[in-house]
Amino acid sequence: MVQSLRNILDAAARGVFPPPDGKATVVPQHSPRDAGVIAFTAHSVVFTDEDPRWVRQTLRSLRCDALAATMNARFLAAFMDRTGRTTDTIDALLVGAPLPGEPPLALEEITDPGHSRVACARRRRDGVRAWAAEGGVLALGRGVAGRLEVSVEVDEDVRQQGLGRRLVTAARHLADEPLWAQIAPGNARSLRAFQAAGYVPVGAEALLATPEAERPSAEDAGVAQ
Repeated sequence: MVQSLRNILDAAARGVFPPPDGKATVVPQHSPRDAGVIAFTAHSVVFTDEDPRWVRQTLRSLRCDALAATMNARFLAAFMDRTGRTTDTIDALLVGAPLPGEPPLALEEITDPGHSRVACARRRRDGVRAWAAEGGVLALGRGVAGRLEVSVEVDEDVRQQGLGRRLVTAARHLADEPLWAQIAPGNARSLRAFQAAGYVPVGAEALLATPEAERPSAEDAGVAQ
């Protein structure tokens, strides 16, 4: 029986990871929209509808550490060439458990479907809902394998005052299931904000998007300052 990406993610959210055996598991895409790679400790998951034999043959052909092969630039380039997809970066993948009670700051739900944050989130997620706080915006939606994902945006003039941390903490109060975040590793402020809010790193992710649904820029995903 082929294991699903959603089952793997649900287990990782509970702290149960694939075996650290240096191997790569290939699973079907959850939807036509999302393909890519998630690297856990000494085990990777490639989610694609391409022939698994092509994935394994390509990985074996690389002259690099086998533990790093799925995130090697040559493999990702071959993956994009094979599928006609693009990617921006390899993200750190974090998860936070839901929290009880009300959010720790005042939020007003955004009902305008044309709002820039809502429109941006809808390019990569389904069922998007967004809330505004003074100086920032918080969005939740279902992304890779139907998992619940969070992104936030903080206005330039109020950055470095802890608002990003409060927003991503508020997101945990709005969720009733594990909440996922993809953050560019170089975005140290965002990483610190999420970790201070109780999100924990579980791996790295390279998400490949179709040209029709280009991935948001770093300013549009997981920004917290």
